[in-house]
Amino acid sequence: MHALSGRFIIIGIIFILFLLLDWYVYQGVKTLGINSSDTTKKWISLIYWGVTVLSLVLLLTLLFVGPDKLGRGFRSFIILFIFGNFFFKLFFTVILLMEDVVRLGRWLVSLVSNPTPSGEGTAIPRSQFISAVGLTLASIPFVSMIYGVLVGAHDYRVRKVKIALKNLPAAFEGFKILQLSDIHSGSFTNPELVEKGVNMAIAQKADVVFFTGDLVNNIADEVGDYKKMFARLKAPMGVYSVLGNHDYGDYVEWPTASAKRDNLDRLIETHKEMGWDILMNEHRILKKGNDQIAVIGIENWGAKGRFPKYGKMKEAVRDMPQVPVKLLLSHDPSHWDAQVIPEYSDVDVMFAGHTHGMQFGVEIAGIKWSPVKYMYEQWGGLYQKGKQFLYVNRGFGYIGFPGRVGMPPEITVVELVRA
Repeated sequence: MHALSGRFIIIGIIFILFLLLDWYVYQGVKTLGINSSDTTKKWISLIYWGVTVLSLVLLLTLLFVGPDKLGRGFRSFIILFIFGNFFFKLFFTVILLMEDVVRLGRWLVSLVSNPTPSGEGTAIPRSQFISAVGLTLASIPFVSMIYGVLVGAHDYRVRKVKIALKNLPAAFEGFKILQLSDIHSGSFTNPELVEKGVNMAIAQKADVVFFTGDLVNNIADEVGDYKKMFARLKAPMGVYSVLGNHDYGDYVEWPTASAKRDNLDRLIETHKEMGWDILMNEHRILKKGNDQIAVIGIENWGAKGRFPKYGKMKEAVRDMPQVPVKLLLSHDPSHWDAQVIPEYSDVDVMFAGHTHGMQFGVEIAGIKWSPVKYMYEQWGGLYQKGKQFLYVNRGFGYIGFPGRVGMPPEITVVELVRA
């Protein structure tokens, strides 16, 4: 009962905030039609508030029906509509607030310099020009989001990186590693576009494939028909995978603990059916002639927020023979600073994912920025501290917002060379 009451309070607060935001933005929108006919003004009002009502209805549908019970296509439409409407109005609000600060200042000046007989200043009308500028600028993020869904979500990019290691055995010179991460198969709606990315990955002809977690959003069955598609990923020295935070089903209300465990067991079995060697706090030795290196894989271990710490490094490296190079698969990049660097200085390269680059950012002309940087120091690309390296894949799929803006889905090829 308390949980239900709390939910209604949260929904009520969201509704009030939405309506306040809508009312404020409407003050700017109606300024655009101030010189129009009464019919035009009515249509502006009807369209504006119609979009608001539709957004609220869709939000209620998402909250009460639940995203997992909605079709993937319809769910994506709801999220896009709500996000697009909200960010459009949020940007418009910023412009209007800036104008209102100026209007307030001008009004205060008029109050002092030219007071009316009643002691009041002259009201400063809202600028039609500023409202038009605000409308234009607010449309940019909305158009970007549309592009991010229609194009950005499957605009796969191959990123190639070389990592030089002094202790790399001669037989492994030029060793090519293909890394994929954060597939989130439960979000996909177009198998043909996904297959395009899979074909690009296969075309890299890597020596080994690493998958660093989050095959699904929540439920093992989300893989569905995509299982055959990803099973096509092969490499001479194998495909190795680990679990991410979403793979455990922690974000779903299960009827029983055993149901949750069965779901995880099915997902682990799916990895095996695809031919992926899933590492559950384990290691494998890769051999080329007389040379060898180690691949270590642990369960999810996160140092940020409430992300779980299922990973057990001590178990993963137990009984490991002496090898010159150790490669670690660990889903969450925060694991690197929190445990790997201070306790496992013999791990040469760690491969992670998890952040998605927040599916939004800018990486152009030397500029590298995403809002996720304020939570994760290492959020995308290659990092080095001392002799240790970390590569954070920006993700193959998406979750939440059904697209990507300025942060395309990534297929990584890491080539190991001797320093």
